[in-house]
Amino acid sequence: MHPDDAGQPTPAPHAQAEPYAGQAESYAGAGAPRPRFSPLAFARRLFEARLDKTPKRTRMVALAFTALFATIILRLVAFGLKPESADAVRVAGSDSVAAARPDILDRNGEVLATDIKVMSIFAEPRRLVDKDEAVELLTAALPDVNAAELRRKLGSRKGFVWVKRAVTPKEQQEVFHLGLPGVGFLPENKRVYPNGPIAAHVLGFANLDGVGISGLEKYIDNQGYSDLTGMGFKVAATDLKPLTTSLDLRATYAVRDELAKGIEKFKAKSGAAAILDVNTGEVVAMASLPDFDPNQPADALNPNTINRLSVGVYEMGSTFKAISIAMALEANKVTLRSQLDARDVLRFGRFTIHDFHAEHRMLSVPEVFVHSSNIGTARMAMMVGVSGHQAFLRKMGQLTRLRTELPESAEPLVPRHWSELNTITIAFGQGLNVAPLQALMAVGALVNGGQLITPTFLKRSEEDARANAERVVRPEVSESLRYLMRLNAEVGSARNANIPGYFIGGKTGTADKLVHGHYDHDKVFTTFMAILPADHPKYLFLALMDEPQAVPGTYGYHTAAWNSGEVTGKVIERVAPLLNMPPQIQLPPMPFPLLARMGYGQANVPQHSKEGLH
Repeated sequence: MHPDDAGQPTPAPHAQAEPYAGQAESYAGAGAPRPRFSPLAFARRLFEARLDKTPKRTRMVALAFTALFATIILRLVAFGLKPESADAVRVAGSDSVAAARPDILDRNGEVLATDIKVMSIFAEPRRLVDKDEAVELLTAALPDVNAAELRRKLGSRKGFVWVKRAVTPKEQQEVFHLGLPGVGFLPENKRVYPNGPIAAHVLGFANLDGVGISGLEKYIDNQGYSDLTGMGFKVAATDLKPLTTSLDLRATYAVRDELAKGIEKFKAKSGAAAILDVNTGEVVAMASLPDFDPNQPADALNPNTINRLSVGVYEMGSTFKAISIAMALEANKVTLRSQLDARDVLRFGRFTIHDFHAEHRMLSVPEVFVHSSNIGTARMAMMVGVSGHQAFLRKMGQLTRLRTELPESAEPLVPRHWSELNTITIAFGQGLNVAPLQALMAVGALVNGGQLITPTFLKRSEEDARANAERVVRPEVSESLRYLMRLNAEVGSARNANIPGYFIGGKTGTADKLVHGHYDHDKVFTTFMAILPADHPKYLFLALMDEPQAVPGTYGYHTAAWNSGEVTGKVIERVAPLLNMPPQIQLPPMPFPLLARMGYGQANVPQHSKEGLH
């Protein structure tokens, strides 16, 4: 060894081949501190491609992943075999519990729909010891539960199933005393309608899961409520703002009651009635019979319980003459002094148009209205023409579906090929089928000054209503219609609704029903519309009946004046005081100032035409 090498460490063999090992030995031999551990360097060395160490490292990584996946699989198996805890079941059940819904109120704050807390019974099929025994005991305590359906539920591998929703306290106690493991109780919300069938078609109903199925209940869900609950937000009833409707509960009850009496008296198949505020478009009362109790929603599935005011479409008969005469006045084709030829029948091709009570003479426009002349009305429509008639009806909202808060509505049945003959028949109310509510909307526009306001079932101010209203006729045309309806109540077919103490106007409508392609004169659909007060209308009343019969006291007639007209009169007499409209001793001295300045008055109807009309 060279003297200069004395005291120096001898280089390790294969130092060039093993630099890291030599370096580590050098550190140890010199007593120098070891370098600090670096995870990054370790990972780099671990995965560094070394031919002599790669197989070993691959086996280590594969073993680690195998252990990881084995652990996951074992845990999943354990979770599957382990019985669910009570808390877990309750969490699962809470997702099925009906969520709270906002109250629905009438315009005066009376409750129409609300939630109550009830108990529901659930089961955990995996915890039941003897499922057949459980079915036998549960169906004995709950007789209305289907045993086969319950056996199917309990035989499933689900962790949570409903046995019965919204049980009575007595049923809850009986099931509780059974002491069945795997059977428990959960509180939830139940939708109730304290007034039963009153306003059922407006309210609709919600199912056991708290989902709105029809009416305003479905409207609530469509406004974002269902999205809120669907995203898992649990809200209490106190967190929700009540929905205030346009309905007056007292008036709605009275309307339904009088309608039911009328249907029974005149032996009609069905009927409907409504009250519309012509200045706001608010539906103050509505009834359609037969109806259903939303507390028993299965009855709503009966096709005979449809809402005949918005879902049914009908030929509205002579009430449509108000629209046709307003159209001719608005188009300046006639004035109230104009004369129409009704001396003979009106022939159009192979068709002949008759008057129900033919006068066989020239008729003024007021006489056409009072005598409900098909011929006179048809001649006015012919003056306007097919295209003008279509344009006016479209402007009045009669050719398209009426959209309100109620999801249920029907499309009008419009002639596919609209000819002049269609214009003639539609003018007096046959050949066009519309929902009565949209016809009510049109007549409301004709008497409120000429503004078409879409009906609403929510409370609304007059300012809000008129802000979005479209003018459809001039104010003087609107006053002319009010004058004609008042005249008809004094000397025409609307006299049955001319209640003492009220300045009423009205119009009847009787349409023969189409049976097997032909009009059947023995089967009619009758309507009646009345305005109150006629000088400055606030409310528009509607009553309709399907196939009313002639009864003692109607002199063999089954036309609207004798049935729907009588019902409307009784509704006005009963409801008007509830709507802050008591009878008045003095009637308005000059109700139609615009017409008075033009020289119009009752003298325009000849005295001999003031005889009783049917």
